[in-house]
Amino acid sequence: MLKHDLISKYIKPISPLPTDLHQSGNLDEKIQCVMFDIYGTLFVSESGDINISKKESKGTWKIERLLQKFDIRETPQALFENLFNEIEKKHEVLRENGIDYPEVEIDQIWMRILGNRSPEEIRAFALEFELIVNPAYPMPHLKQMLSGLKDRNILMGIISNAQFYTPYLFNGFLNSNSKDLGFHPILTLYSYKFGYAKPSTFMFQIAADRLENRRIPAHSTLYIGNDMLNDIYPAKQIGFKTALFAGDARSLRLRKDDPRCKNLAADLVITDLGQLLDYIV
Repeated sequence: MLKHDLISKYIKPISPLPTDLHQSGNLDEKIQCVMFDIYGTLFVSESGDINISKKESKGTWKIERLLQKFDIRETPQALFENLFNEIEKKHEVLRENGIDYPEVEIDQIWMRILGNRSPEEIRAFALEFELIVNPAYPMPHLKQMLSGLKDRNILMGIISNAQFYTPYLFNGFLNSNSKDLGFHPILTLYSYKFGYAKPSTFMFQIAADRLENRRIPAHSTLYIGNDMLNDIYPAKQIGFKTALFAGDARSLRLRKDDPRCKNLAADLVITDLGQLLDYIV
């Protein structure tokens, strides 16, 4: 209840910004499962994604108020610097252990920064910090799209760069948890749980293996995301069909300068989540 009340306190409508792309493409396979990215795809992200880098100046006065609330005697600038340094140190350790695109557990990072506080207090701070620096809001027609897929008995899942607080947003925005919205628990894969972030294929391979156990081949699975490198590239490496979500200019990442994306194309381009139902029968 406290999480719901806190999220409700910070909710403000955010409208997506139009892009220059248009709905296009087709699918040559019957789709049995749809997997989703979250930030920039299911949720409008005012900052464009979950990555907190370069957000130091975002809502400074709100951060100051948050620091006072938790009796943290740091300036916002010092807090951000400590945060980035701790994340990079952890990334270095994980890379040394062979993880190509490492992910941290943000509550563990905050525990090192904020010191001797309870896990509950650390998580409360981390949640409120995220709500300040990365305002989010459901994409238009999200709930209708999910209901439409459920009505068609389409299996649904998530592969997303995310933290422990990401699932709370479903309850805060839609008054329902991800399972009740139709996302299968074994196909709900968040980066912080695995230590790998996209564009690593790590979570995509886990999803493909779990789908194979349900006799759903990769080519009958559609993955939808807003980033050609983080989403479309690894999904195609695994054999998923792909849909580029081009519904918000803030989060659309075409990555034209990256050689991995130079000749890469998604099977579909959609500019509104409702358009997904045009391709799923």
